[in-house]
Amino acid sequence: MKQVADSRTVFLFDVDNTLLDNDAVQADLSAHLEREFGRASRDRYWALFEELRVELGYADYLGALQRYRLENLDDPQLLQVSSFLVDYPFAERLYPGALAALARCGRLGQTVILSDGDVVFQPRKVQRSGLWAAVSGRVLIYLHKEQMLRAVAQRYRAAHYVMIDDKLRILTAMKSVWGPELTTILARQGHYALDPRELAAYPPADFSVRRIGELAECDEAWLEGMT
Repeated sequence: MKQVADSRTVFLFDVDNTLLDNDAVQADLSAHLEREFGRASRDRYWALFEELRVELGYADYLGALQRYRLENLDDPQLLQVSSFLVDYPFAERLYPGALAALARCGRLGQTVILSDGDVVFQPRKVQRSGLWAAVSGRVLIYLHKEQMLRAVAQRYRAAHYVMIDDKLRILTAMKSVWGPELTTILARQGHYALDPRELAAYPPADFSVRRIGELAECDEAWLEGMT
């Protein structure tokens, strides 16, 4: 396993609804499915998507499409759906200030993408969005990232970690393992971060931002205090 030099602080960034507006991506896909196949087929795809999410614990867009295909073996339009996903212009869905936030944190420590997802579509999303290049290839994609903290620490050793995510569940799980070695920041973007039930189910993060761009605009002393 490749080791990297110690860093005083490592900033770990989630992708979906943290740096990139994944809710908007889903809305675009939903509109595409309805336009090409109709509402019933659109709804069936999302039902399969949710079934697979429960089974796997992460979103698998291509896996759901494969399951949909098994129910529609003679529909050539499915090839266009796969192209829509693989060729989607993810860079257009970055939140305003996302790249600036990475750059700002990168001046204070090391920035790393830490995401959940499948082994094909999620890396494609990170690459096409420009996030891969923005962190110089420091990208980790796991099935359940909160269960892989030992591997994260082995690859990116640091005196302190900062995790920026839109899910309190993930931040809470990571805090329970790393304790005071971790500062958690909730990005209050997307449906998870704005769901009152989600917010009530877990303790608050150490800090929160209304939008990811605030990390590029905040007081220097506040951000340096996390390092």
